[in-house]
Amino acid sequence: MGEYQDFEEYARARQNRLYRTAVLLCGDPHRAQDLVQNTLVRLLRYWPRAIRADNVDAYARTVLTRTFLAEQRRGLLSRRAHAVEDNPTGAGDPALRVTLLAALGELPPRARAMLILRYWEDLSVATVAGLMRCSQSTVRSTCSRSLALLRSRLDAGEWHAEPYAGLGAQRSR
Repeated sequence: MGEYQDFEEYARARQNRLYRTAVLLCGDPHRAQDLVQNTLVRLLRYWPRAIRADNVDAYARTVLTRTFLAEQRRGLLSRRAHAVEDNPTGAGDPALRVTLLAALGELPPRARAMLILRYWEDLSVATVAGLMRCSQSTVRSTCSRSLALLRSRLDAGEWHAEPYAGLGAQRSR
């Protein structure tokens, strides 16, 4: 029974991190809670295997991503963009967060998952390729196309980020 106490400690310590990633994946804080719960249930089911993994966090992230993609395929999660009411990431510009989540929500689930794993979770191309069961070139090309699409949608909107506003630089329209 000691193994499952380890799971309880792990789940308590990592649930917020999993939740933030889940919000980015599905774009809805309520569905993200369901996704995290489903992930933790699956993780518990295979906990003896998970604790033998080299990196339990990577194992959990893989379970989260694959659970999300499986639910998308089954149609359990909506493909529409959702406004985010909660602030899961803490400080930052809420307008940017809502705009970015809406733009992420317009991407196909697999492309969204690759972007989030690559740039939010800061995983290498090789790691993302392994998680997504595809080639590294697929990850690079999908991320490149998805980022270009996000940039074009953000540039087309009325809201523009001012990344260097504190240094006096202005973004041209």
